[in-house]
Amino acid sequence: MYNVPKIGLWVAMFIAAFVVSALGALLIEAPSLNVMQVWQDPYYRHVTQFSFYQSFLSTVLSVGLAIPVAHALSRREFPGKRLLLKLFATTLVLPVLVGVFGLLAIYGNSGLLADGFKALDSKLPFSIYGLNGILLAHLFFNLPYATRLLLQSLESIPAEQHKLCAHLGMSHWQKFVWVEWPRLKQQLAHVCGLVFMLCFTSFATVMALGGGPKSTTIELAIYQAIKFDFDLQAGALLAIWQMLLCGVMALAIQRLAKPIATSSGSQDQKRYLTRDTQLSKCWDWGWIGFSALLVLPPLLMVIVSGMNSQAVSVFSDSRFWLAFWSSLKVATFASLIALVAGIAILVTSRRLRLNYQNKRADNIELIGTIILVTPGLVVSTGLFLLLRSFTDVFSLAFFVVVAVNALMGLPYVIKTLAQPMLQVEQQYQYLCASLGIKGWQRFQVVEWRALKKPMAHAFAISFMFAIGDLSAIALFGSQEFRTLPLYLFQLLGSYQMEAAAVVSVTLLLLSVGCFTLIETLFKANSKVTYADAK
Repeated sequence: MYNVPKIGLWVAMFIAAFVVSALGALLIEAPSLNVMQVWQDPYYRHVTQFSFYQSFLSTVLSVGLAIPVAHALSRREFPGKRLLLKLFATTLVLPVLVGVFGLLAIYGNSGLLADGFKALDSKLPFSIYGLNGILLAHLFFNLPYATRLLLQSLESIPAEQHKLCAHLGMSHWQKFVWVEWPRLKQQLAHVCGLVFMLCFTSFATVMALGGGPKSTTIELAIYQAIKFDFDLQAGALLAIWQMLLCGVMALAIQRLAKPIATSSGSQDQKRYLTRDTQLSKCWDWGWIGFSALLVLPPLLMVIVSGMNSQAVSVFSDSRFWLAFWSSLKVATFASLIALVAGIAILVTSRRLRLNYQNKRADNIELIGTIILVTPGLVVSTGLFLLLRSFTDVFSLAFFVVVAVNALMGLPYVIKTLAQPMLQVEQQYQYLCASLGIKGWQRFQVVEWRALKKPMAHAFAISFMFAIGDLSAIALFGSQEFRTLPLYLFQLLGSYQMEAAAVVSVTLLLLSVGCFTLIETLFKANSKVTYADAK
């Protein structure tokens, strides 16, 4: 047994202290620990019910429609399929307000559809604000994500099973019922749970499209109580209420989402279609077309709308450049902290696993992903209440926003690097020990060369989340300190749509450009050889 590095324990203890301090401040400010007071208040009861209602409908729509889309994509090959799947992968990390702006540019009161109805002397038959807009936005963000996860399940079906279905002369429906559905069903509880949690804790989407008290979630109610009403007790009580609900849901999801059994057999991209009728082709292409029409037009509208006459005035405005540099600084520092903290936690947890202490390793990694149960706005609220007793909260706004965004990016760093780091340790632990390679030297010679690509990917994902986040900056932002998402939200709120379009396309190009640049810089993934280590 090797000695366990203590660095991950120290980082985990610091994260735990950070979150517990924020939650402690909430408990102190709460009028009582009786969270049922929230349920007894008619408005907060409505907010809670609406949070569950919109999350349930969003999940049913996103996952329900993702099943036929994933099924169609698994059976059909076409030019541009890889590009479409890449776009599907980016919607989850796309800055939320960029997606919202794209949807407004098409479905809004002054959007493309409204102009079309106006040309026909008619009015748009629906409003994007309220429940309609929330469901549409959640469908835009989560259907591609759910499709990708379900598609992975379908692609894991061994080729031998496809051959057997063809040999038995099964129809598409019979093959779906007996082979594909059991595979999808294994993943379904996990996907539904993830999508439900993402919709339940959605902040920027509901804030931009909620449309008033009738369409408000718990997270938005916390923000309104503190930012506008300055009712700290109500904000604290609601934050505790949301944390408890998220904790219960996380435990329920963990119980329902059973591990997926791995199948023996080969997987290849060839599909053995059975009785491929014209109706079957129309069905598949219809769903593929639907998913493309959902994802592509809003992104194209962001780019097209951003090329307008307001570009010069926006780019000559000092407020834009202050927000631009603030976004870059927040995203860079938050991503670096998340990456370093994630590596430190995994250095300790992987050694514990190799020492057959899996439970301790799981607990350390669980602390790193605690933000999944305590949403960013809840932690931000606690920090706001904690710091205001000692200092001017807004003077520390930058550091608080960076810390919260780093905490939000940490789960993705841990999930991305956990397996690669464990494999490197298994492969090179004895070689490094025999050559006396340790510490910084080991990181340079072994870890960096072997983990360059997954580290870059982890950094890029946390960078994308941080640069598009609105939850922390919405609470701590001011005229002196704001990021591009907050600046964009303020422009949308004041109906400066052309200026908002310019900021939106800038934010889109900035996030995607930085993501691509980071991935390209570290694309080479050198393999470590015995000679290298020597």
